[in-house]
Amino acid sequence: MKPDPARLLDICAAHLMLRTGPSLPAGSYEQSSVAGLAALLMGAREEYERAAARRVEENAELRALFERSAAAVEDDDLANRLRVASRGSDPGLRVAELEAENGTLRALLVELHAHVETLDSGAGRAVESEIWRELVASTERRRLALGVF
Repeated sequence: MKPDPARLLDICAAHLMLRTGPSLPAGSYEQSSVAGLAALLMGAREEYERAAARRVEENAELRALFERSAAAVEDDDLANRLRVASRGSDPGLRVAELEAENGTLRALLVELHAHVETLDSGAGRAVESEIWRELVASTERRRLALGVF
């Protein structure tokens, strides 16, 4: 047997929505709690399906941003770390590994952002704009089809 987490989450959510929820008193706290749990399971299923792909994409985007940004940075140490990070790669495809790498890259992004905010140059403003575009794209990557809970 090969467990399929996405299928399990679908079955659990459907059971809660179609069997458990309707069997509870209408409008009750318990019924709304079961509906909320079902929605959370559906969100977890969606995230399960895209977890690795989203992180791989985001890590690649951050590395590309670092490569493009290094020339605008006036701090030699930071510029060097950006170049090194831009040539890096993900340690594997396990979500925990990808998430740890994403945390490292995001910490460098915060440092880059703080640095370019202090620059009084067109290159600094361009990098800052690119950072904001990536932050918006990052938020969009995390959006669930179910909408806001």
